[in-house]
Amino acid sequence: MEAPNQRRTIRATPTLLKDLRSLRVLVFHPDDSDGKLLTQQLQRIGCQVQSFWPPLPALPEGVDVIFLAVRPESIEAGYDWLKGEDVPAIITVVTYENPTIVESVLRIGSRAVLPSPVRSFGLLSALVVARQVDGALKERARKVRKLESKLQGVRSIAEAKSILMRTHGITDVAAYEMIREQAMSKRVTTEEIAAAIVNASEILSLGKT
Repeated sequence: MEAPNQRRTIRATPTLLKDLRSLRVLVFHPDDSDGKLLTQQLQRIGCQVQSFWPPLPALPEGVDVIFLAVRPESIEAGYDWLKGEDVPAIITVVTYENPTIVESVLRIGSRAVLPSPVRSFGLLSALVVARQVDGALKERARKVRKLESKLQGVRSIAEAKSILMRTHGITDVAAYEMIREQAMSKRVTTEEIAAAIVNASEILSLGKT
């Protein structure tokens, strides 16, 4: 029997294949035989391809995938776009393996690796796998951020209730009802009202011993 994660992956794969012709791909690779073959094969697949070397300091809008050559002269380059949260799926192209290259591939956050010399065989698989892995990791990161935000909201509400109970001499239920009524009247969330109460309390406490 297939596991739920397997079923989701199987359903996602045809969509990933279908979307290949709409992909905007950047190839950051020297204009050598590998770079030319890589660009040609991606164009044959139907991708919209642009090639540059050295890598651009800033990415154009709407890039989906980056093929990045990992070379000794570019290993230490600190590209600002690598630090963003919405970095496109990166596939690294490596000429040889050693600890420095492997460490760079991991630091870059590569979703797949193509060995040099580049061959047409394996390119499509690397492209699909990289997008699948990238999508799954970004979805997980979004869920983590959502859970962290929810947890912070719960903490803010608990702290705001404590402040109201202490300053107004009311019960836990009454304190929450006060927060809820303010949220409804101002058409914002209870978490936002709670955060405002906590912030106001901290400001009023400044200078007190």
